[in-house]
Amino acid sequence: MPKYQAKKALGPQINYTITGIDAGAGIMASTQKALSAYGLAKDNWQLQTSSTAAMTSTLDKAIRHKQPIVITGWQPHWMFTKYPIKFLKDPKHVYGKSESIHTIVRKGLKQDQPTAYEMLDRFYWTPAEMSQVMIQVNNGKDPQKAAQQWLKANPKKVQQWTKGLKKVSGKPTLKLTYVAWDSEIASTNVVAEVLRGLGYKVTIQAMEMQPMWASIATNVADAQVAAWLPTTSAKFYSDYKGQFVDLGANLKGARVGLAVPKYMTNINSIEDLLKNK
Repeated sequence: MPKYQAKKALGPQINYTITGIDAGAGIMASTQKALSAYGLAKDNWQLQTSSTAAMTSTLDKAIRHKQPIVITGWQPHWMFTKYPIKFLKDPKHVYGKSESIHTIVRKGLKQDQPTAYEMLDRFYWTPAEMSQVMIQVNNGKDPQKAAQQWLKANPKKVQQWTKGLKKVSGKPTLKLTYVAWDSEIASTNVVAEVLRGLGYKVTIQAMEMQPMWASIATNVADAQVAAWLPTTSAKFYSDYKGQFVDLGANLKGARVGLAVPKYMTNINSIEDLLKNK
C-alpha cells in the first residue's frame, strides 16, 4: 500500500475499510452504529473483523510505512503509548462519553477483611500509569514481574494505597477475578502484589465478563477492578445490582472510538472520513 496522501480522498486509499477487532466486542457494535450515523455505510465503508493482536500488528506495519489506516481504538491501551495515534472526534456521540473503571467487591468483605477492603477502596491510578505496566507486558515481561517493577518505581503510589494499614497475620486468602484485556491484566496484577505485601495469599483468575460479575455476586471471588462504567459493563451492573459493593472509580478517562495515526493531520473527526478532497 502506498504512503498516506493527504490531498486525495481517504476512502479509496484504504478500500473504505476500518480495521476492527473481535466480532463480539462492544466497540464493534458501536462502530457499526457509527457507520450508519455518519453516512459511511452508504458510501461503501465497512468494518473488518479481526482480533486485537491482528489489528495492532496491521497498525504497526502501517505506521512503519506511513500508510493510511483507521482502527477501533480504546484507552487505556499500550498502543497509545507505543504509537503516535489520536482519537477522531465523535460529534454525534455514538461512542458515548468517557468511561471510568470501577472496583467491585463481594458483600461482607469489609467485615471479613477490613485491611483488604480499605486498600481496594483507596486503589486509584491514571491511564498513563496503567499504560506503563501494559507496555512492559506487551514487550514480553511476565505480568506479575511488570507489576512488581512498576510498584518498586512508584513507592508514593503504594504509600497512598496502604498508609496506616497493618500487615495481616495468618496469610488469609483472597481471590480476584478479571477479564483478560491488556488493561485488566495490568491493574489486577498490581492490586494483587499490593495485597500480597499486606500479608494476603492472593490468587487471580481470568474469566469472561459475565462469569466475572457472577463470581463476585455469589461470593466465589472477593473483588475485581475491571468494571467499565457506565456503558461497557452496564448490563451486568444492572443484572447483579444489590449483590455486590461498588467502591467507585479506580481509573477515570477511559474511552473508545476510532483512531488514526497523527501524520494523518487532516483527518480529525469521523466526519472527515467522508471528505473527497
